[in-house]
Amino acid sequence: MVTYAKDEMVGITELGKSLGSYLDKVTSDMFSKIAIIRRNKPEAVIIPIEEYELLQSAYDRLEQKEIETLLANMSEDDKQVSITKTLSIDI
Repeated sequence: MVTYAKDEMVGITELGKSLGSYLDKVTSDMFSKIAIIRRNKPEAVIIPIEEYELLQSAYDRLEQKEIETLLANMSEDDKQVSITKTLSIDI
């Protein structure tokens, strides 16, 4: 579980009033993240775009690796079915 320092948390109402200053804090590296609190619990996190892009790239690579592992572990019969079966969807 991720922990947040007190100054890394902001209520949704306060965020609405001061969004620009919170974005400045994150983009200037004053804070690595800002947790948005609603009903006394974290609901979302603001992070710099570069951090988000790194996380998304890592997630995409992990997902690709999982797919490759699944394909490598398929039986020959399953591989043959996956090659010959097609699905048509009329939209």
